[in-house]
Amino acid sequence: MEMRILGRLTADALPFYSWVAVGGAVVTVLGFLTVVGVITWLGKWRYLWNEWLTSLDHKRIGIMYVVVALVMLLRGFVDAIMMRAQQAFALNSDGYLPPEHFDQIFSSHGTIMIFFMAMPFLTGLINIIVPQQIGARDVAFPFMNSVSLWLTAAGASLVLVSLVIGRFSTAGWSGYPPYSGPEYNPGVGVDYWIWAIQASGIGTTLSGINFIVTILKRRTPGMRLMRMPLFCWTALASSILMIFAFPALTVATATLALDRIFGMHFFTNAGGGNMMNYTNLFWIWGHPEVYILILPAFGIYSEVVANFSAKRLFGYTSLVYATMTIALLSFTVWLHHFFTMGASANVNAFFGIATMVIAVPTGVKVFDWLMTMFRGRITFHPSMLWTLGFIVTFVIGGMTGVLLALPPVNYLVHNSTFLVAHFHNMLIPGALFGYFAGYMYWFPKAFGFTLDAHWGKRAFWCWIIGFYLAFMPLYVLGFMGMARRTEHYDIAAWQPLLIVAALGALVVLAGITSLVIQLITSIGNRDNARDLTGDPWDGRTLEWLTASPPAPYNFAILPQVRDIDAFHDMKRRGVAYSRPERYEDILLPKNTGAGVLLGGLAFTFGFAVVWHIWWAAIAALIAILGTAVARSFRDKTEFRLPASEVKEIEDRRFRDLAKGGAI
Repeated sequence: MEMRILGRLTADALPFYSWVAVGGAVVTVLGFLTVVGVITWLGKWRYLWNEWLTSLDHKRIGIMYVVVALVMLLRGFVDAIMMRAQQAFALNSDGYLPPEHFDQIFSSHGTIMIFFMAMPFLTGLINIIVPQQIGARDVAFPFMNSVSLWLTAAGASLVLVSLVIGRFSTAGWSGYPPYSGPEYNPGVGVDYWIWAIQASGIGTTLSGINFIVTILKRRTPGMRLMRMPLFCWTALASSILMIFAFPALTVATATLALDRIFGMHFFTNAGGGNMMNYTNLFWIWGHPEVYILILPAFGIYSEVVANFSAKRLFGYTSLVYATMTIALLSFTVWLHHFFTMGASANVNAFFGIATMVIAVPTGVKVFDWLMTMFRGRITFHPSMLWTLGFIVTFVIGGMTGVLLALPPVNYLVHNSTFLVAHFHNMLIPGALFGYFAGYMYWFPKAFGFTLDAHWGKRAFWCWIIGFYLAFMPLYVLGFMGMARRTEHYDIAAWQPLLIVAALGALVVLAGITSLVIQLITSIGNRDNARDLTGDPWDGRTLEWLTASPPAPYNFAILPQVRDIDAFHDMKRRGVAYSRPERYEDILLPKNTGAGVLLGGLAFTFGFAVVWHIWWAAIAALIAILGTAVARSFRDKTEFRLPASEVKEIEDRRFRDLAKGGAI
């Protein structure tokens, strides 16, 4: 009876198949209990619920996204260093990881880093900054913003729970059938992967819609499209890609779930399906996803380069057109991920040429960033170091991409470590370095004090040195014939290079440690590093006009924009800190726990479907629909902040501006 009530869930789900798995589960459980214990000991549950978890303030939602991303970065990096250690020692031996556990690790590493580290990181930065850069008081749909966050958290929680109850997928982060089908992978691992992706994917699609409407409809007077900061343009391009690309992934994983649960045959060739349909659908999402991740980082680099070169951004118009061209072309190249599928030479040639064409607008961007620095007064802030490191490293990755766009070369290195080196060469400098640059650049805007620059620079140098040590050997190993995801090997010539790669991972670990020390040191020294002006870097765009951290409404009076560098223009004309004759009441969204509830129910639904606990899945689904309907009937979703309170907040801000010497 118990078996039927709990579906497939039994005591065998506990991870006793490997001492490493037991260790991972213990660390996860202890980490969770420690966080709960500390919050309870500090008596902060009420504060956390009222001020953060139920908040609809875009800035607080953005910060929570970034927290999720940083936690998952640590989790994903543990997988990475375990893989590097396994391959460094697995010459003529099985190493320390059982093959099935090694497969879980490379699957969870890719899944976490793409879906639950990079996506939340960029969504968090867009949330915090874009409404301020366009002079808005919030995003267009604050409640939907909260739902998107908690759906992402639900997906991340499913991945983390798989460490403790059951196992994660062994089918790689892309989940290709037939290996991800029920015949070859009957356990719960692929199901965990599917429902984690479904939850976060729906959240991401909603975020894309929200950002597009916000950017198109909430711009302050005078903020024409061609006056928007580059970060807003790249956020707009990335959001357009989200709403067109993510539905393909949702369909691919949903139909794979139907194959697994109900025995359908969308992707089983013997049953009338076609497994290559899955591959096509996956990469129709997958290649735009690369640019969903990279384009916002390009926007950050554009902001950082202009600000720390003390110059207007060179070639603004060409950068905008290059951004939108890259977004368009990203939908035309998906087949280059599987040239070996067996398409005709003409088809492969088309996709190979389209892939190479993307290098043109990307080259335009690099040229514009270099020309912005030319004859500028460059400040080597850590954000600028991340940017410089990106330019050099990304160009190398881009050249290997052009090489892979040639079908004959692609056949040669297909499925080798050359490919692993290439996409890390694109995504680490192309996306992650940008997020770190944005994190250090905008941290004072979010929290009111600057991060320690010395530890920021140490983090940069460790990351970039570690990156080259970890991934350059993989290019060589790819030419030597080493297949990706190799668990053990008997070719002695590979081992020295794999040891160098493992040492690189250790240096990256030092970089992560430096980031943690930077944060702790900065919090301890926050009184001395306080930003009273809201403009610690002599900024050029509107987010630096608000206080640090900004008031809940961002702008007491919506700014009037006359130039691309709107805030710089206002400072030049001496009107940046003008006060109005009187303030007016401001409408703001009320906090609500409905977003948290929907996220919790989505997690419950996903967990129940993974374990075939159908009564719980149906109950969760009904509760989700009921919560959504109940929320839709709620009319009073905003509250009025009186003008007197706005004036009080603004008086405090102007006293801080006077202390900081801004006025």
